Amino acid sequence: MKNYERKIYLNNAATSWPKPACVGEAMGEAVKALPGSGGRGGIEEFDIFQAVREELAEWLGISCPERIALGCNSTWGLNQGIFGFPLRPGDTVLTTRAEHNAVLRPLYRLEQQGIQVIYLDVDRTGRVSPEAWEKALDRFRPRLCVLIHASNVTGAVNDAPRLTAAAHRYGAALLLDLSQSLGWLPVELEDWEVDLAVFTGHKYLLGPQGTGGIYVRPGLELKPYFLGGTGVQSDRREMPEEMPIHLEAGTGNEPSYHGLLAALRWSREHPREQEAGEALLRYLKEGLKRLGCLVIEPEPPVTPVVSFGIPGISPGEAGDILAGSYDIICRTGLHCAPAIMENLEMPGGTIRLSLSRFTCREELDTVLEAVEAIVESMREGA
Repeated sequence: MKNYERKIYLNNAATSWPKPACVGEAMGEAVKALPGSGGRGGIEEFDIFQAVREELAEWLGISCPERIALGCNSTWGLNQGIFGFPLRPGDTVLTTRAEHNAVLRPLYRLEQQGIQVIYLDVDRTGRVSPEAWEKALDRFRPRLCVLIHASNVTGAVNDAPRLTAAAHRYGAALLLDLSQSLGWLPVELEDWEVDLAVFTGHKYLLGPQGTGGIYVRPGLELKPYFLGGTGVQSDRREMPEEMPIHLEAGTGNEPSYHGLLAALRWSREHPREQEAGEALLRYLKEGLKRLGCLVIEPEPPVTPVVSFGIPGISPGEAGDILAGSYDIICRTGLHCAPAIMENLEMPGGTIRLSLSRFTCREELDTVLEAVEAIVESMREGA
């Protein structure tokens, strides 16, 4: 068996690791127990999905857990939100070049169906300008805006309350992608008056893969993108109208949701040490800059993501050295967000290190030593 404990894992923006021990324990117990998923399993003493919705409502800052539909990840939620929103040929969608392919690819399909999509540039740190956002709203008058809350490439956090309010002034609804922020940053969807929001459980919520979903504000109805059984109202030819089963077709991932519930409760009982995390992030960025790396540095607020380049070597080659020679697991390349790279002036992509609440300074020292060795080898070979 491989000894993963000796590896330095800095790819938490993809999937968080390690998880609290209670996550795996809860999943194991769920697999051994009789199934009890709503109306399907016949065992209804405890509804895991409702329990998760109620816990998530606190994290999302909403008062109506039934407006949360649960699926397999934020990609599921984005497809549901984008394709389920009542758009018509000739309508316009406003988004940014910082979005993930889970947004870009559905929007490309909408373009093929006669929807105009406007891709707004971001600055060199990955953040959209509120002034440019409002100017685009005024010019194009979109019906829907799709916005990433925090960039998975740079960690830059967009001003969701301000951008949502601007969208509403011009008659647009806003879909907010919380994939990189929920669990790390405070989120208050009702106060921000966000119309739609998607989230995933396996990143900073510390849950397992196969969990995520979408929030739909009261008064807004989506057309279900996935159709199938719900365990109730089985005589209907169409999906039931009430939320959340209006959007929840098929058998849910019950064991993984037991794991997510355990993670949510653990995180609530063990608040993150914010100042310590911010200090580690500054330490890493300053160390990389001292070594001559090209570091993208958004102004706070940010998530624990550092994107950088090493002069003279491609991100992919540098990542191979970090993994193969130093057991440092990171991410390199375009990070499933190809459109942002032109705005960042890094067309070949970046090296991305993404920390977690469990990252320690000793690990970052090892990273800096490894990067220093790569930089020195580039100089010697020049």
